[in-house]
Amino acid sequence: MRTRQSPILIALLLALAMPAAAQQRPAVVVDPGRKQAYDVAVQRFAERSTAPRLPGTEKFREDLGRALEYSGVFELVNPRAFLGPEVTDSLEKPIVCSDWSQIGADALVQGELARDPQLLTADFRVWDPSRCTSLIHKRYRQPASSDPTLLAKRIADDVVEAFLGVRGVSSTDIAFVSNRRGNAEIFVMGADGSGQRAATANRSINNFPAWSPDGDSIIYTSYRQANRPLLFLSTRGKGRPGRLLPRLPTERAQYRGVWSPKGDRIALVLSEEGAAEIYSARPDGSDLRRLTNHRAIDVSPTFSPDGSRIAFVSDRSGAPQVYLMSASGGEPKRLTFQGSYNTNPVWSPDGQWIAYESRIGGQFDIWLIDPDGSTNVPIVAHPRNDEGPSWAPNGRMLAFSSKRFGRAEICVVDIGGENVRRLTQGAGDNTAPSWGPFPR
Repeated sequence: MRTRQSPILIALLLALAMPAAAQQRPAVVVDPGRKQAYDVAVQRFAERSTAPRLPGTEKFREDLGRALEYSGVFELVNPRAFLGPEVTDSLEKPIVCSDWSQIGADALVQGELARDPQLLTADFRVWDPSRCTSLIHKRYRQPASSDPTLLAKRIADDVVEAFLGVRGVSSTDIAFVSNRRGNAEIFVMGADGSGQRAATANRSINNFPAWSPDGDSIIYTSYRQANRPLLFLSTRGKGRPGRLLPRLPTERAQYRGVWSPKGDRIALVLSEEGAAEIYSARPDGSDLRRLTNHRAIDVSPTFSPDGSRIAFVSDRSGAPQVYLMSASGGEPKRLTFQGSYNTNPVWSPDGQWIAYESRIGGQFDIWLIDPDGSTNVPIVAHPRNDEGPSWAPNGRMLAFSSKRFGRAEICVVDIGGENVRRLTQGAGDNTAPSWGPFPR
């Protein structure tokens, strides 16, 4: 016979209620910044326009510079130090490399902007002055009416990839939960905190946003129907917004859902005889499969990047811990043993790490553990709570919610634990970040 557990208890666990005091460990306060690795000179892009509405090229350079600095990889060279031209004169002839290497520039970005009645075009080149080598020569086109700032961010992400081998993330988005308008709604913003806007406005309780692999949709939990938690979808136009899993009855609470890497299945938490169990189903609710079967509470599923495994949280050992199991179910393996309260796991894009939150000395900190459990280290630790980790799609940063500023705010941090940056400020409590994929 199964031990029944109340929906209140399940909700408390999902909301990360505090258990008894965890094992005490020394707090580590993260240094919020350090010098970036590369100095980059950015020329003002030349104007090659046949239409009168070309965006200001100086503002475009400023947007590009901010996106490069956001990466944590680059620091801008002041244009007043340039020995070479401040404005790009040609993309077809070689640069005088000594003009840039002598001022310490590790990279030079030059380009041209053009707009006709239909298209805004950016043609750009990236140089390595020390080796006098062209690294990238590329062209982007987007509708003439679209925001040039996104174009600048995409170029910055290309520059990061040229130097690191992994694409930058300034052109990506982060979904999160905010009560700035009184109730908990889903919001979306750029990875640098820009353009914060509401994705839901149903005046109910909304939580746990999670992006689809193509970046077009966000799955989230809402109490908007029948006053019980069900899964809903917010889209950017391709899918149909509204209730997800329509074939599942509404009598069973749906506490949380995440997409598989291919987008063909959803792992979700359903109430089962008063407890919470992990299931998987197709997006329409068909082919429902039960993955866990235990009298304990099983919540917070996250897929491995190859879709073969799921990490989740269970209190079957007496307190919440992170477990691993096959994506098809089967006997789970306990992963975390250090600390008495570990929750909210999320797999890194390369599959090498699982970030999670652990209660340390009375507050939550962000830790990393490898899937074998052999390495377990703190990445973000602070006397105030840091919760809800979410990986950037390039695996070089984590977003999280922190109360180090008083209210809960969304922050990002480099994977080494340096360069903490605050993205939200002074607008309610902001929690549960979900970092979206690269734009397509």
